[in-house]
Parts: sequence; structure tokens; C-alpha cells
Amino acid sequence: MAKKQTKSDDQAPIIIIKKVKKSVGSHHGGAWKVAYADFVTAMMAFFLLLWLLGVTTDEQKKDLAAYFLPTAPSISDNTSGSGGVMGGTALSDENAMSESTPDSLSEDTERQNKTDGELDKQDEEAFKAAEDELRQALESVPELHELSKHLLIDMTPEGLRIQIVDRKGKPMFSLGSAVPLPQTKKLLALIAGVISNLPNKVSVRGHTDSKKYGSFAAYTNWELSADRSNASRRVMLTAGLDTMRIENVQGKADREPLVPMELDSPRNRRISIILLKQSVVLGAKRAERKLKRKKSGAHAAPPVLKKREEGVIYFP
Repeated sequence: MAKKQTKSDDQAPIIIIKKVKKSVGSHHGGAWKVAYADFVTAMMAFFLLLWLLGVTTDEQKKDLAAYFLPTAPSISDNTSGSGGVMGGTALSDENAMSESTPDSLSEDTERQNKTDGELDKQDEEAFKAAEDELRQALESVPELHELSKHLLIDMTPEGLRIQIVDRKGKPMFSLGSAVPLPQTKKLLALIAGVISNLPNKVSVRGHTDSKKYGSFAAYTNWELSADRSNASRRVMLTAGLDTMRIENVQGKADREPLVPMELDSPRNRRISIILLKQSVVLGAKRAERKLKRKKSGAHAAPPVLKKREEGVIYFP
């Protein structure tokens, strides 16, 4: 039986629902994820490298750097990739760049490329020429001819030694004074002029005799010898010697007498100017760097090396 249609049913609103389908664009891909993963991996490797540099000693760094040197003994028979014009140099290697001023970098590199024997041969020729020039200058100038008796020139294991010595009744400094007399200044200026063009470092040393000051004197032969050598240094600098050529200034007091059998001899009072061999200076630098590496290695605890599995990355 059909339902009877009422008036209210005819008046009910008709609701129409429309669904709009939105078109979805094409997929953008995951290239950014690959780039981000590469960045994270690079950062992880970077911080891992920083940690490794922090826990390794200077000796271990030197060994690692030496592994990549083309001339270094390698664990394998294959040569490293550091050959050619881009060949690397170990950071702590003795032949690596040392602490030097920019003006002396090229000279230091040239010296390092030569053996000690080659440097000694070069110095021997230069020292002989300097000695001849000095003696010729003393002979050619009548004013300086008499002063040649105060000059002693000889070779020592350290280098060419030029000594200005006192003679009986003819001192080069006033008694007990560090002020050089006029004739001493002339000799020092002459020496500075002759050696100014040589590359060798200079050591200036003062010596005295064994005559003591008073028992309670605050000023002794130690101070006197140091002051005289320092005064000699100033005279040579004024005469044109480069201040960077001065390696050291020492006061020896009466510890190294020229005449050991006569400790009060006036000849023991002297100034020694030593042109140091280049090999001697470089050897001292090598020994100093080696000592620094040894001290730094003693304070830094070596990393504990444990057995590790291949293919596994370990973090601190």
C-alpha cells in the first residue's frame, strides 16, 4: 500500500552535495634528501677528524704525514699520491717549514735542501775569504796595522772565531769598565763590515781574567764579561751588522781562559766573535724541535688502541 504524500513532504528542501576532485601535482622527488645526507656525512667525518687530531701526539702525526711522502718508506709497495709538484711535507718533519720570518723563509729552505757537508764546504770558502779580507784591511790601513796584534783569527768546531784580546799595558776596555776604547770600536766596525754580507749567525762572547772584585762586591766578572760582549754587539750594529744576524750574546767570565797556565794574563781579557757554521745552527734547531716534540709527547697521554672490527665506525 503506497504511503500517502503529505504537504510537508512536498515542501522539504532538496540538498545536493557536489564533490570537487583536486588534481594532485607530480611527485617532486628526493634529491634534497640525498644532498642533506651527504652534508651530514661530511660534517660527521669533519668532527671525527678533529677528534683524531686532538687525541694523537706529534710523533703519531709525523708518522702519518710521513706515510704520504713520496720518499718515505711505505707499508705497502705502492707509492702515495703526493708525488709531483703537489708533493706534501710532514708537519713535524725536520725539513718542513720552521718558525722563520718571511724575509728568511727562502734562505732557510735553500739551506735545508743542502747537506751539512755542502754547507760546511760553502762556509769554509766564505770564512777563508773573510779572513783574507780582514787581514788585508789591517795591513793596508796604517792606523789599523798596530791593532792587528790585538786580533786572533782561527777555526773552531763552531765556526770562524775572531778574538780581540788585551795586551800588557794596552787594554781594549778600561779596567773594570764595559765601555770600549776608540781602538776597540775601530776593530769592531772593521769586523762588522767584513762579515755583514755573510749569511752566518754571529755569537758574541765576553771573557775576563781571574782577578776578583772585592769579597762583598755586587758586580763580578760575570756581569763585566756580559756587559762587554753586549757593548761590542751594539758597536757592530751601529757599524751596519743586521740585528737578525746575532744568535746570542754571552758572558763567560774567567771560565774559558785563552792562557790557562796564567789565569791573570791580560790576554784572557778578550771579546770573541764567532761566525757560526750554518750546519751548527741548523743542528741546534733540529735538536730544539726534537726536544719540544719529546716534551709534548710526554705530557699528552697516548690514545689507547683497542682491537676493532673491520667495517665498524667507532666514536669517542
